[in-house]
Amino acid sequence: MTAQTSKLVLSLDAKEVDLLKDGVNFKKNPDDGKCYIIYKSSDGFKACKNQCKHQGGVFIKDIEDLDGRTVKCTKHNWKLNVSSMKYVNPPDSFLQDELEVEILDDGGMQLVELSPIDPWMTDPREPLELQAGEVKITYLTHACMELQFGQKRFLFDPWLMGPAFARGWWLLHEPPADCLDRLCAADLIYISHLHSDHLSYPTLKVLSERRPDVPIYVGDTSRPVFWLKSKVKLTNINVTPFGVWQIVDDNLRFMILMDGVHPEMDTCIIVDYKGHIIVNTVDCTRPNGGRLPEKVDLMMSDFAGGASGFPMTFHGGKYSDSWKAEFIKNERKKLLNYKATLVKSLRPRIYCPFAGYFVEAHPSDKSIKDTNIKNRPEDLNALINKLAPDIKTWTPKPGAMLDLGLALKDPTSSEAITDPPANTKIYKDSWEFDLYVDELNSTVDSEIFKHQGWIQFYYTWAGFQNYNLVVRMIETDDNFNPLSNGYDYLVDFLDLSFPSTRPEREHSYIEIKNRIGVMRYVVVHGCLWDDLYIGFQNRISRDPDIYHHKYTSTQIRTHSYR
Repeated sequence: MTAQTSKLVLSLDAKEVDLLKDGVNFKKNPDDGKCYIIYKSSDGFKACKNQCKHQGGVFIKDIEDLDGRTVKCTKHNWKLNVSSMKYVNPPDSFLQDELEVEILDDGGMQLVELSPIDPWMTDPREPLELQAGEVKITYLTHACMELQFGQKRFLFDPWLMGPAFARGWWLLHEPPADCLDRLCAADLIYISHLHSDHLSYPTLKVLSERRPDVPIYVGDTSRPVFWLKSKVKLTNINVTPFGVWQIVDDNLRFMILMDGVHPEMDTCIIVDYKGHIIVNTVDCTRPNGGRLPEKVDLMMSDFAGGASGFPMTFHGGKYSDSWKAEFIKNERKKLLNYKATLVKSLRPRIYCPFAGYFVEAHPSDKSIKDTNIKNRPEDLNALINKLAPDIKTWTPKPGAMLDLGLALKDPTSSEAITDPPANTKIYKDSWEFDLYVDELNSTVDSEIFKHQGWIQFYYTWAGFQNYNLVVRMIETDDNFNPLSNGYDYLVDFLDLSFPSTRPEREHSYIEIKNRIGVMRYVVVHGCLWDDLYIGFQNRISRDPDIYHHKYTSTQIRTHSYR
C-alpha cells in the first residue's frame, strides 16, 4: 500500500456545520484563502477542492441545475456533480479528487487531504556545487532540449524535421544544423507521449537508420507511446513505471510522472543531477495531479495554446469568425495567467517556456494561421517577472545554451546564457511541403478504397459502439469542398451500423468533412484521429453542441493499439 501524508485544509466548528444547507456549499479557509466545496445530503457529507481538474478553474453554482448538485467551472464551463464527484460535462470523463470529511465529537468538521508521499522525496540528495560548463541546456526546437550532464547527453522529445499532425503543424524555428548529429549522439532520450510533435516519425526514422540501439525512455501509459512500432526500427525502448527513480550513473537520475487529467497519455519528467532538480511538465494539463517539487533549479513547460482543433475547425451555429476570435483571445489570456500563477507557486530558480513553437505554415491552412493566435513566450516571461521578480526567465532560440552552474551562481550573469551566432537562422521559411503532402496523398488511390466495404471493416476494427451518436463523414478537397468521387456516409455508433439516412430516434449528431488524403492515410495506417482534428484537417459541426469525451478518447485509444 502506498504511504500517504495527511493535511488538514479546513476546520468548521459545530455552529458552522449546522449552518450548512442541503446541497452545495462553498467555503473559504480564512487563513490561506483557499476555497472548498461541501455537499450535504441525507447520506452525509462529501467535499473537494474548489478547483476544476481540467485547468484549475474555479467552480460556481450552476444556475441551470434544478437539483442543486452540480457546479460549473468559470474557465471552460465544465460541470461537476458534487453528489457523485463525477464530471457531467464533458460526460463520461473524470472523477474529482475527494477530501476526507471527519465529524468531530463536538459537532465540528475537518476536511483532510490525503496524498501519497511525493516520490521525488525518496532518497533526497543535497545539491553539490556545479562547475561552469558541467550542466548545459541547449534548445533545439519546439519541445526538444539537449541536456548535458558531465559526459552524459540527455534529449527530450526530438521533433527536428517534417510536419506533425499530418500536415497541420510545422516547425517554427530552424533547428541547429547539427541537430540530427546531436540526436544520434545522445546517451538517452525521453519521449513524453504519442503526439507527433513529440513522437516524430520522420525524425526517429533518421535515428533508427543511424543508431537504432539508443536508449529511449517512455512512461508506462495505457496508450503506448510507440503505438506504430512498424514505422521505425528502434531496439532499446524502455517503458518505465511512474514515480520511480531511474538511475543513469552515480550523479544522474530521472523520474517520469503522469498527468492528472490525461494519465492514459501525457507524462512529465523530473531530472536530478548532483541534487539539482530540473522539471519538464511538457504538455501536461495538471502534471502529477498538481503536485510538483518547489524551488527547483530549472522548470520548463508549454505556453502557447492553439494546439487544438477547437474552435478553429468548427463551423455553423455560434462559430462565426468574430466568436472564434474573441474565444481565442480569452483562452490565451486564461492560459497565460494559469501558467504564470503555476510558475509563481512553484518558485523555480529559472523558468523556460517551450513546446509551443509551431506554425500552420502550409498555404492551404492560411486561414487557421491568421486566426489561431498563440501566446508569445516573451509575454509569459514578462508576466512571471512581474508576479515573481526573483525568478529568472529564459526565452530560448535555436542553439542557445544555458549554463546552469553559472546561472545559479549569478542569475544576472551575461555568461550564463550563450545565444546562437549573430548570423544564425532563427525561423524556418521552407518546409518541403511537397515531400510530406505527397506521402499523405499516396494512399488516395489504394485498392481498398475502390470497395465500399472498407467503411464497415474500418469502424468494426476500431470497435467503438453502444453510444447514442451518429456521425456523417464527408471526403473533401483541400478547401473542404465535397468530392464527387469521394465517400459520404453515416456511422451510427449505437449499434455500429451504416444507415443511408439519419435514424428517427433522438441522437447526437456530428458532421465531419475530412481532407481526403489525410483521412485515407489515417485509415490505411491506423493513425490517430488527432492527425485530423489537432492538425486542422477537417471541419466539424455538431448538434447538440456538446463535447463527446467518450467518443473522442475511445477512438484515439483503439487506434493506438494497432
